[in-house]
Amino acid sequence: MLPVLICALVSLSLADNFDTAYPELEHYRTIYVQENGPQLSVVTEQSKVVSRRGGNATLPCKFHRDASLPANPKLRIKWTKLTSDYLKEVDVFVAMGFHKRSYGRFHGRVYLQDSAPADASLVITELTLEDYGRYKCEVIDGLEDGTGVVSLDLQGIVYPYFPRLGRYNLNFFDAERACREQDSIVASFDQLYEAWRGGLDWCNAGWLSDGSVQYPITTPREPCGGKNTVPGVRNYGLRDKEKNRYDVFCFTSNYKGRFYYLIHPSKLTYDEAVRACQKDGAQIAKVGQMYAAWKLLGYDRCDAGWLADGSVRYPITRPRRRCSPTEAAVRFNGYPDKKHKLYGVYCFKGHN
Repeated sequence: MLPVLICALVSLSLADNFDTAYPELEHYRTIYVQENGPQLSVVTEQSKVVSRRGGNATLPCKFHRDASLPANPKLRIKWTKLTSDYLKEVDVFVAMGFHKRSYGRFHGRVYLQDSAPADASLVITELTLEDYGRYKCEVIDGLEDGTGVVSLDLQGIVYPYFPRLGRYNLNFFDAERACREQDSIVASFDQLYEAWRGGLDWCNAGWLSDGSVQYPITTPREPCGGKNTVPGVRNYGLRDKEKNRYDVFCFTSNYKGRFYYLIHPSKLTYDEAVRACQKDGAQIAKVGQMYAAWKLLGYDRCDAGWLADGSVRYPITRPRRRCSPTEAAVRFNGYPDKKHKLYGVYCFKGHN
């Protein structure tokens, strides 16, 4: 007991002397002493990379090791993709020395740039809509490790969608399937926000990829949150993915192929429209393909035509009387009776 008491008295004495010597120091401030700096650091020169579907992208990542350290043949580079809700990571690519491996739908499409010994940049080829998102670069060197995050964005367009059943009929999983069937994916919040900044105004709430339900308003009005509110993206928050039903915001990007209006001697029923495209060596076009042609290629046509989901639409980039007098838009004629011979048809020929 005596040695412990002596140690306590010595500690108190040292503390008193320290307080006397440095009275200006605040007592609640913590002082950290670090003997050695980090021996490994990871740097991503860009926080965002922008590309398009079908193109390639290089996600930058470089690491710096302490020059005094010997080479480590077991240094490990790992790339993962963060899910939109950040609840898990999806393996993309791992490299250790000569051993390299790509995973899942990234298999055969990803490799390291290797422009320098400390270059861990990832190249993704033949980009798909699903490649959009945030990626983590992790370098592991023995007990040391470092990480960086890079966002991959795609040029494209966000559009609101609801099926023939009518508005507010999609749970989250129905919404995913509906977008996929129209050559699209469920949009992220960032994509919807950028669309809102670009002028998208839509009063019906729709699912986003993180499981939230939101809608963009540029002109506040009574049925859309109140006319005295400010413009913005209205947020209903996270909803039950199985029980709750809303519309959906879809996102699509560039495509490989040709979108066109089929010149035909007569108007068509839906079934006739499908067969007409097939006879022309094509398929009836999807809603996402029309939006992509309109937004990314400036496609303009004043003829209403059938699309694959049974809707009738037409794309206008040059507003004019009897087409779309006030705005450039994809005009929507609804989901008419498929047996009525009232419309033409839009077709799509894909190519590799």
